[in-house]
Amino acid sequence: MEFSSSRVAVVGGGIIGASIAWRLAQRGYAVSLFEKGAWGGESSGASAGMLAPGGETDEDGQFASMAVEGRRHWSAFIRELFTVAGLSIDYQENGAIDLAYSDQEWADLEKRAARQQGLGIEAHSMTPAKVAELWPFLRKESLVGGLFYPDDAVLNPNQVMSALRVACDREGVLIREHQGVNRISISSPGKVTIEAAGRAVETDAAVIAAGAWSGLLEVKGAPALPASEPVKGHLVGYHMADKWCQTIIRHGHTYMFQRSSGYFVTGATVEHVGFDRSIQPEAAKQVEQGSSFVLPMLEGTEPSHIWMGFRPASDGLQIGRWHKSPLYLAYGHYRNGILLAPLTAARVANEIAADLG
Repeated sequence: MEFSSSRVAVVGGGIIGASIAWRLAQRGYAVSLFEKGAWGGESSGASAGMLAPGGETDEDGQFASMAVEGRRHWSAFIRELFTVAGLSIDYQENGAIDLAYSDQEWADLEKRAARQQGLGIEAHSMTPAKVAELWPFLRKESLVGGLFYPDDAVLNPNQVMSALRVACDREGVLIREHQGVNRISISSPGKVTIEAAGRAVETDAAVIAAGAWSGLLEVKGAPALPASEPVKGHLVGYHMADKWCQTIIRHGHTYMFQRSSGYFVTGATVEHVGFDRSIQPEAAKQVEQGSSFVLPMLEGTEPSHIWMGFRPASDGLQIGRWHKSPLYLAYGHYRNGILLAPLTAARVANEIAADLG
């Protein structure tokens, strides 16, 4: 490997920042990663971990093309992480079934599938009888049909973050946990000063990958960063001994799946309430009711775990160099930071390498 003397700072220790730091370090850059809390302790750790263009994309545009391309990156990414870190990752290329319990819901699903076909997203129609045959535990009353998306998948993001920690450590990434960045300054042409934990560090480039907090960072010497905001989501989990659900299940805004361990995950609400971390019983109940409608077996079952996370929203995806400055953006992924992490890391690392040499 040809090593570079350039130094790069990454602000944010979630899956986006960690993946970028790893890719840059692999290229020989001296990388420092700043995280205001714990490694993977915010959106990445709270995420369900779905890789599901079928459930997220139905309109052409930047996100649609990235979602489809991003999904293709994951198999190789998982293999490489396992080779480097030697840690098992629960990664299931299991597909997803979208359900319709009314004629209107079925018409909406068919229209969405027609739009998705043009984007390269594969879906197969299923009759109620076929759905009941393959998913006998689902509610059958009023079922009109289902759409199966064979390319959707799910993984355990906490296991991915553990593997990325090992990978970054082995490449020499300097990880500074619990060191929130206070200010970023373009100190001179081609230099960035990061102020964190009472000291300043000068680098040749900096990547802003702090999720919902990214747009709040103070920047001097460059235009203000694009705004970002947290979109809160409640999720519910159930400890189950057996693995009986082999795919992702979706109905309306509710999704459900099982990890390989049997742990059952369902979500999620969409709440614009700022950085409110409180667990709201009524929000959790909304998730529980959505899942128990589709899975009658859950009715009356007490959840094992209720948690929340902040999806990082912005006015579109913010990826790439910021106004010809030595700042690079990597945020605004909203519900798809996990899906787009390997692709975002590749694009940002490639751009930095092209600019710094």
